[in-house]
Amino acid sequence: MNQEEVKHRIKKVVASVLKLDMSEITDNANFIFDLGADSMQSMLLIAAFEEEFEIEMDVDKAQEVQTISGAVEFISSYL
Repeated sequence: MNQEEVKHRIKKVVASVLKLDMSEITDNANFIFDLGADSMQSMLLIAAFEEEFEIEMDVDKAQEVQTISGAVEFISSYL
């Protein structure tokens, strides 16, 4: 799976969990400051990413990821 596909799927998940339009989500958007995710939504995002990509992530390390582009790199390392 290439990085563009990973990024598209991440944005789709973020849009669904945070109730946003995909067009509002930029590659460098910060989950908290730009997209408004709170701590509960951050946990929901991690669970949704695991389900979407059928992976199991290190939750502590996943919580350190702050941006869409960071999520692409992080999730790609599991694929």
